[in-house]
Amino acid sequence: MATTADIKNGLCIKYNNGIYTIAEFQHVKPGKGPAFVRTKLRSLTTGKVIDNTFSAGHKIDTVRVERRKYQFLYKDESGYHFMNQESYEQTFIDEKIINAPQFLKEGDLAEIVFDAEEEIPLICELPASIVLQITYTEPGEKGNTATNAFKPAKVETGTEVRVPLFINTGDFIKINTVTGEYSERVKGY
Repeated sequence: MATTADIKNGLCIKYNNGIYTIAEFQHVKPGKGPAFVRTKLRSLTTGKVIDNTFSAGHKIDTVRVERRKYQFLYKDESGYHFMNQESYEQTFIDEKIINAPQFLKEGDLAEIVFDAEEEIPLICELPASIVLQITYTEPGEKGNTATNAFKPAKVETGTEVRVPLFINTGDFIKINTVTGEYSERVKGY
């Protein structure tokens, strides 16, 4: 059992019959009244973010989690199949716990967070950015780079992304997996 003094970003706790991770927190000591901790909690089952305030010294129930590297193998009707990088053991993950399944391609690495006591996968996180190749986009217009205009482009996973006009078919681009937006063109990939 921990207290509000142990709160830090990434800590997993049991709250309202669910498992949440601390996304943000702030210790507040007002001039009048008792201190408290203002938090943003993200549900590991639904991904929903809620605001909550704990009074100082409040007891919280922590959950021990383990982060393991897995390699994505393939997808079929039973889910997404991953292989543990150390034991070569295979597991399948439901699409709803993957943070950006539309950018997952065979061979990519992801980090799966497990409840250490029950060995249940809680969330599967892709890296913050991922490099993918453009398979189709309309050709760019020469000299039309003065404005901040974007056009649709299809990447190798079949997902459509908005890219700047100078990006062409065959180019490699870096995509932010959190927002799903284009970050930059990657040369020599």
